[in-house]
Amino acid sequence: MRLLSIFFITFTILFSTGCSKGSAINGRSYKTALKSVSMIKDRLPQQKRIPFELSFWAIRTKYRKNSEFLDIVDGKTPDELIAVGKEVFEARKAEGFTEYQQYATWEDMIQKYTDERRAQNAKKKHDPRDGANSVLYKL
Repeated sequence: MRLLSIFFITFTILFSTGCSKGSAINGRSYKTALKSVSMIKDRLPQQKRIPFELSFWAIRTKYRKNSEFLDIVDGKTPDELIAVGKEVFEARKAEGFTEYQQYATWEDMIQKYTDERRAQNAKKKHDPRDGANSVLYKL
């Protein structure tokens, strides 16, 4: 009996691990899609994070109905999602979507957002008021 319970537990763990789509988006609901995108984004190399995020939100802005959106993103890997996002960008730019008209290509948009992200991370200015509020006392 003990051997049977060990076998059952081992089988359950292996089955749940083997059947999970760790690098694919879970599109069961909008909430699970957001969670899986967040987890996948954290595991991506730095150069793929911004294209992945922009692709996800470009697809979301085009397909506002949850059912359409989830059908498109469900089961997509990061590379597949980026490819779909690029297609959406090109289609919306051709349609005259004003937000995309300022970019000549997909790569230009990626570069702009990458530069903005770097600038945000580099702008950690020292506040002069912090020097006066030191907790170190002169004894």
